[in-house]
Amino acid sequence: MRDVGKNIKDLRQGRGLTQDELAERLFVSRQTVSNYELGRTRPLC
Repeated sequence: MRDVGKNIKDLRQGRGLTQDELAERLFVSRQTVSNYELGRTRPLC
């Protein structure tokens, strides 16, 4: 589960986005993005 979060964080940072900006684009909260990156939860596919 940690790899998914690391990939999300790496890609987000590589595009110069904040967690807030990514959250807006995904229609989720900033806390949700944070939980993804920390490996607490995973996005549903």
